[in-house]
Amino acid sequence: MILIPVKDLRTAKQRLAGVLNQSARTQLAQAMIHDVLATVAGWSNRPEAAVVTCDSFTVHLAAQYRFQIIPDNENRSETDAIEHATAFCESRGIQSTLVIPGDIPLVQVSELEQIIEAGPARGSVLVPAADGRGTNAVLRSPAALFPLKFGNDSFKPHLTAAMATGLPCTTLCLPGIALDIDTPDDLRKLASSPGETRSQRLARQWDLAEFPLAANE
Repeated sequence: MILIPVKDLRTAKQRLAGVLNQSARTQLAQAMIHDVLATVAGWSNRPEAAVVTCDSFTVHLAAQYRFQIIPDNENRSETDAIEHATAFCESRGIQSTLVIPGDIPLVQVSELEQIIEAGPARGSVLVPAADGRGTNAVLRSPAALFPLKFGNDSFKPHLTAAMATGLPCTTLCLPGIALDIDTPDDLRKLASSPGETRSQRLARQWDLAEFPLAANE
């Protein structure tokens, strides 16, 4: 099952608070999750997908795309959301999980297919963020092979945990998945990359060369 955790977008992207006001940050976060869900929805023969969230915008969007919704009523963290969703998958006998975040708007179906193709019957696949510190995709089989703990420096701990299982672990570098949007430089890369996603069109409306954009609400 594909698991996509999404926190409350009304308070999203606090690391961009110095350059975007909350209204703009929420608009960006909504555009990004829309891009991610649209890409996953366009993947033929994909695994079942579920969005783990309590955010009303995302719930409505997930329903439009006919994704399953796993309520995250606590809305504490991506780590807690995935722990809850993993337990849900185990209770349903789901054998593997692919976790991706909602802020990778340049994700490609071909990249998701590469992850599935690289996945062992028992083992894992990890995709690091562009900076090599974060983790932007994790395939685990079985579903709870090792716990996930997300954050700015999650990749090395995830790799260590995966290797400790004694099962195969593959690392893939996938540029679309690697670009998560947390900093002004990420926004610039998003805007300058080829493509016409919702997030890119939004970012190109802002004068990214003249930060701060809208530091005051």
